[in-house]
Amino acid sequence: MIFNRTKKILLSATVLCILNNIHHVQAQSSTSPYHWDNLPQITQPEFPKDTIDIRQFGAKGDGRTLNTHSIQEALIASSKKGGGVVLIPAGYWLSGPLELQSNVNLHLDDNAFLQFTTDFDQYKIVEGNYEGKPSARNQSPISGKSLKNIAITGKGTIDGNGDAWRMVGKGALTEREWRDKVASGGLVSEDGKTWFPSEKTKRAHEEKRSVLLGKGKTLADFEDIKDYLRPNLLVLTQCENVLLEGVTLQNSPAWNLHPLMSQHITIRDVKIKNPDYAQNGDGIDIESCSYVLVEDCILDVGDDAICIKSGKDEEGRKRGIATEKVIIRRNKVYLGHGGFVVGSEMSGGARDIFVEDCTFMGTDKGIRFKTTRGRGGIVENIHIRDINMSHIVDEAIFFDMYYWTKPPEANEVQEIPPVTVETPRIRNVFIENIHCNGAKVGVFVRGLPEMPVQHIHMKNLNLTVNKGIEIKDAQHITIENALLNTQTEAPLLYIESAKDLAFKGLQFDQKQPQVVEVHGSNSSNIIIKNTPIDKGNMSFHHGASKEAVTLN
Repeated sequence: MIFNRTKKILLSATVLCILNNIHHVQAQSSTSPYHWDNLPQITQPEFPKDTIDIRQFGAKGDGRTLNTHSIQEALIASSKKGGGVVLIPAGYWLSGPLELQSNVNLHLDDNAFLQFTTDFDQYKIVEGNYEGKPSARNQSPISGKSLKNIAITGKGTIDGNGDAWRMVGKGALTEREWRDKVASGGLVSEDGKTWFPSEKTKRAHEEKRSVLLGKGKTLADFEDIKDYLRPNLLVLTQCENVLLEGVTLQNSPAWNLHPLMSQHITIRDVKIKNPDYAQNGDGIDIESCSYVLVEDCILDVGDDAICIKSGKDEEGRKRGIATEKVIIRRNKVYLGHGGFVVGSEMSGGARDIFVEDCTFMGTDKGIRFKTTRGRGGIVENIHIRDINMSHIVDEAIFFDMYYWTKPPEANEVQEIPPVTVETPRIRNVFIENIHCNGAKVGVFVRGLPEMPVQHIHMKNLNLTVNKGIEIKDAQHITIENALLNTQTEAPLLYIESAKDLAFKGLQFDQKQPQVVEVHGSNSSNIIIKNTPIDKGNMSFHHGASKEAVTLN
């Protein structure tokens, strides 16, 4: 009798210890001073009021004159005299690639339309960056390197003319759009399913040519596939004190906005638009940057919307620059592969990131973490709260360590590799106050057997979804106060090879015949508290035992 009482006391203590962590959503790792009441501070550039109008250098806003030289000379002149504002007034301004200058604010007036030419010869091949690796790229329409105090502001529009660059599949267009695309020129594949803007693009695609530099390759080696080397619209490399405010960025050949290894960046009230069929048509890719603020932006793109990156595989680990001290708030995302995304190129790490008050409408996934073996890198101290989602195509909250690789079948016996520098880690993620009306899955967490996703804390979830929660190869996961309105008879909780899980205050349709399904003999220490679940609506498979779950 004394033994049984002692056992109950110990069990209760364990339950309290695990669930106690749920109430500390703002908790930090011992190495981070940041929390919701102590956010990173981002500085913004300031400029002299001196203004240069690009028309002073001969620019013509007629939609026909190529104004590259006039705009570039205005930027250089402003910088040489100590900085100020370069004004692009209302009009249709055609240009080739431009290089920003230190201490200059490029300001686009209302109804200023800056469009970049479709003459590929205006863009030289340069050493760029593709998924964190050195690569051959065409020069970006707008770029800056090693600059300080730069800005692009105003209410005008910057158009990358991306449709001239990218190939597109017939299935991505309506019949009329496809007919118009074919009639515009270019080439069609032999099977009639893909349109190419030029022979060089078609050659590169069919030969599966790599764009990466290395193994003695020079930029001249890529001349025969030049058109295939689609540039990002705006790339800022190793810059400091950056402001992007008010403008519209659209129709990029590849990524729209790519700050790389830069610091103190403010992106405010920017609208970013790409067609939904634009491959690599990301919105904002923040790579190996620190002190970043993204607020009050609207994105509708063909790939990930707001994405955190830090290099890929060995190259990213050698660079060793994490993306950190980032604030993302009050943004709206329409189409995109993910609303807020971390990865998959995160080999330099990501930490101290705060996301709040955002709305995702129709994205493939809502909150998305993706990586895979070989990346390495640590993602930690990520804080997300007050997110609204509607009509999410797949998962509302998604963690996956099998990006672009085939995951094992349920309970499949697999060879488990050792933990090395190539093993990615995701830990210390805090998510609260999430509302989602429509998704295939509410919460999906899948780690690696050698490195589970760890210490994920979720609180106050209100999810109307087809399936509830799936957790595989994870440890120290807590979910508190989740209302799960599921639309199928799939298990409310599916757990596979996971341990140290705590669920408190789950609410769901009690007519559901099967609520909890547990797989794997290594699933253990699963605590369900203050939830109307009993052993009668649980099932256990592949060595999982009833002792794995404690009801309290």
